Amino acid sequence: MLSAVILVPEAVADVADGFGWYEDQELGLGEEFLRCLDRAYALIAAHPLHYPIRFDSFRRILVHRFPYAVYFEHNEQTVFVHYVFHCAQDPEKLVRCLRPLKA
Repeated sequence: MLSAVILVPEAVADVADGFGWYEDQELGLGEEFLRCLDRAYALIAAHPLHYPIRFDSFRRILVHRFPYAVYFEHNEQTVFVHYVFHCAQDPEKLVRCLRPLKA
């Protein structure tokens, strides 16, 4: 059964920043970035337990072709994407940015 995928506002901002940067580098590259993210979202919607827990309760999937990781939590019906993290950033930023949703 496929889970719904919801991006929290901070993750939406992360995606927008990445898209803009890649489009500035080469026209169409931002669109390819979004396609690769959509593929990652589809994979975690289908099999969220397949991906390892990397921080507290957050699981991670690496994005194909781009140096990004998607950090997410899930329940039986929904995957919540909290952070679309550029892997060249300081890993300590994860500690500050990843906060579980209140149940």
